[in-house]
Amino acid sequence: MTTQVTDHRGGVWSIAVPIPDNPLGHTLVHLLETDRGPVLIDTGWDDPDSWDTLVAGVTACGFAVADLHGVLITHHHPDHHGLSAKVREASGAWIAMHAADAAVVRRTREAEPGRWLDYLLAKLTAAGAPEDHLTPLREARAGGRGRRLPGRRAALPDRGIEPGELLDLPGRRLRAIWTPGHTPGHVCLHLEERHPVLEPARPAGAEAGAVGPGAGAVGPGAGRGAGGGTAGGGTASGRGRLFSGDHLLPGITPHIGLYEDPDERDATDPLGDYLDSLERIGRLAPAEVLPAHQHTFTDAEGRVGELIAHHEERLSGLRALLREPRTPWQLAVAMEWNRPWDRIPYGSRNIAVSEAEAHLRRLVKLGHAERVPGSDPATYRAV
Repeated sequence: MTTQVTDHRGGVWSIAVPIPDNPLGHTLVHLLETDRGPVLIDTGWDDPDSWDTLVAGVTACGFAVADLHGVLITHHHPDHHGLSAKVREASGAWIAMHAADAAVVRRTREAEPGRWLDYLLAKLTAAGAPEDHLTPLREARAGGRGRRLPGRRAALPDRGIEPGELLDLPGRRLRAIWTPGHTPGHVCLHLEERHPVLEPARPAGAEAGAVGPGAGAVGPGAGRGAGGGTAGGGTASGRGRLFSGDHLLPGITPHIGLYEDPDERDATDPLGDYLDSLERIGRLAPAEVLPAHQHTFTDAEGRVGELIAHHEERLSGLRALLREPRTPWQLAVAMEWNRPWDRIPYGSRNIAVSEAEAHLRRLVKLGHAERVPGSDPATYRAV
């Protein structure tokens, strides 16, 4: 087992934790040194090899797993939150997550066996999925396989992450930014400290320029810490570094699908949430982005512009497709993906349909599409 650990300087490290049988390859779990002990940002997939890699990575950073003080979760997906329970068991560390994603974890844990299969069957039926796609789900439901769905063992967090909050990490200035879209409670974490390489040091006594809700407030992270906080030569910076989770990735467009809520009453707009969140991150303009996949990068503003343009182009293309009325399933089949539809794996087709529906909701909200009255399954057309 080879452990890939990168020292990003200033008490920031990344550990590449493998995701089994997944083309993404690994999750970049970040370790942040604080005056109270190291804190992880995400944990990786719940798998024995992944756990061994995480433990070896923490050791390579100069710590033991028992030293870990806390875990900050960018979002609830299993490649980010999967090992949280094992980390807490081994170290006593607290786990923090935004309330909207904590609610997803709670629903999944508390749901009766088979409830999520029932939900998926109902959603796909309403979206116009053909019988040959629904049959395996019905067989799984009849066989009681809902008990083994992923996520049922996910740890409940101990703490919330409040938008705009300067987190209680002595010696650091780390602020939470709510960036819904990929999940309802996704957060990015802005390290409001001078980048040790990309930003020049300010003269001693220069005024710090923290950016974000509550900027300028003195919080628990305002002192000098493992990464050179705000005292002496390490002044806080309005640019700093951004731990972006899956919100902003250098070469991948994050999946934006419908939020996971069987009890949903009001139609949410995940794509609208995502685009709004992107604009906020673009205005923040961090000096460097540390994502959960691929690699670090600069020019967050440029990448934000590329992603917004991508979705605008996609919405325009879908509106053209809807000149002919289509169900969400038919729309997903007609959309362009990274491979032909007949080569998309079974489970990934469900994700594709969810993404098609998220784009449909955005078009309907903008007044560019509408549901055909009385259609069953639901059929949409351009306006």
